[in-house]
Amino acid sequence: MRRNLLNSIFENNLRALSVSNRELYSRLCGRTAVSQMYVFQKSRSGEIVPALVSPQGDAQPLHSMIDPRREAQRLFSTTEAGFLIFLGLGGGFAPEAALELTDAQVVVIDFCLDGIACLLSSRDYSKLFKNDRFTLIVDPSGEEIKNFILENYKPSLCGGIRTIPLRTRIEQEKSNFEKTAEVIQQAIEIVSADYSVQAHFGIRMFSNIIRNIKNAETCHEDFFAEKKKLPIREAAIAAAGPSLDLQLPLLAQCKSRGTFVISCDTALPVLLNNGIEPDAIVSIDCQHISYYHFLGRDLRNIPLVLDIASPPLLQRFSRASVFFSSGHPLARYACAAWRPFTQLDTSGGNVTYACLSLAEILGAMRITLFGADFSYVGSQTYARGTYIYPFFSNRQNRLSPLEARFSAFLYRSPFLPREKAFEKTNYYETSQLRFYRQKLEEKTSIMSADISCARGLGAPVGLQKTPHNTQTEPQCLFKAGDEKKSGVDFLEQYRRDIAALPTAGGTENYIKKLCAKDRHIFTTLLPCTAAVKKRNMELKTKDLIEEVKRRCIEEIAKVLG
Repeated sequence: MRRNLLNSIFENNLRALSVSNRELYSRLCGRTAVSQMYVFQKSRSGEIVPALVSPQGDAQPLHSMIDPRREAQRLFSTTEAGFLIFLGLGGGFAPEAALELTDAQVVVIDFCLDGIACLLSSRDYSKLFKNDRFTLIVDPSGEEIKNFILENYKPSLCGGIRTIPLRTRIEQEKSNFEKTAEVIQQAIEIVSADYSVQAHFGIRMFSNIIRNIKNAETCHEDFFAEKKKLPIREAAIAAAGPSLDLQLPLLAQCKSRGTFVISCDTALPVLLNNGIEPDAIVSIDCQHISYYHFLGRDLRNIPLVLDIASPPLLQRFSRASVFFSSGHPLARYACAAWRPFTQLDTSGGNVTYACLSLAEILGAMRITLFGADFSYVGSQTYARGTYIYPFFSNRQNRLSPLEARFSAFLYRSPFLPREKAFEKTNYYETSQLRFYRQKLEEKTSIMSADISCARGLGAPVGLQKTPHNTQTEPQCLFKAGDEKKSGVDFLEQYRRDIAALPTAGGTENYIKKLCAKDRHIFTTLLPCTAAVKKRNMELKTKDLIEEVKRRCIEEIAKVLG
């Protein structure tokens, strides 16, 4: 009789899982709901409470033996986080309370499939499994956890994120859960950095992209192929760090012997002022400050490689302007639904990293970095001749002289303590600059090219030199694919698709409710959603989504009108 009851509960849970989590359902099918991991006890309130069996045979209840439901409800009486990660399933009392008392997305991570099968035979979890805001992940790898958070945690919709450990459970499997906590923290840091950019620039990036879609219709020529410069074998990348002032003679020598010179937009004025014409310029910034790198310069025949989210007027500075697609979801959608552009890796967050990606795509097997300080040398932020000098000179006055403006710019972010091995050096790092350097180091470690840094005064870049046995085939970067429709037709359809997105409900998981097509469309609006949320924090999810739809439709109408 008891075995039949256990089988009935287990099968009921499996039926609920078969709808919401087919992958886990498949793994549990055929498992016997018998395990030495748990025993089950009844609380004073009548609830079945799982208890872990220790190696010594002792049973440790995972929840209160008085009233586990009430205990769980107290935990969420004041929580404001909208994305909750529970470490350990247990009896499921805490996730159930979270779903009842909050609008949060709830994720449970646990280990040992046999133990989960045992739990599912003890009590009815179907209410959890049928809730579209609930996800159970069992025996995941670190990469799976990381990818799940990156794909599902949307701060603009969810708000904060919180990890809640089931103490007794994690103590028995400490190693797995400690690694899980580390991976969760890494994923949160990635999401937070990306969300910060979206919150500041999401609206501007959207506006730039839809305007550049019309501009990009004229980008058909392959300028490098015309000049017979592909494939390249040796490249020099000019960043705008203070060390560039000292390295210019060496860079000029590289140029004279035929090295392909790629300039960051910030470094361009320095090179041109010193008689060095780069073979390509890369710009990834969506801000209008980018104009100052190009104003008054003759760039007519220099390929200007622009992120599709760049300010629209930048294209006019060069008749060899071309666009690439970075990681913005609208840029990716445009590539799939309208016209394919080459993907350039900008995940390092800075233009030097993007230049390195360009050199890799063009097939360079030897790459030298100039001006890549990733730090402030002495009291200097950029090489002399960059935009910041005329920019501040034109804005100085008696109350805010030039020195005060440079000082304010230099100290706008706190400096990090010097690493012990470099205590006597004369450079200063901020957390952002160190992040940029570390990301570039990560990229160079997996590239086949031989990469080096010209001797400079900034933070040393740790480059792992790897032998290259095969030649990287260059991509045809400066020739976008054929259009599937005109830019105007694409924008018209995109506007209709945004307007057709369903209205959000109160406590539902909005993204999960969307069909595949609508999910693609809504994903393109997420950076805008972050920006609108930052400016109007009190907006609830339903009103936030409607406001974002309205703004984006109006912006497209301006371009089409």
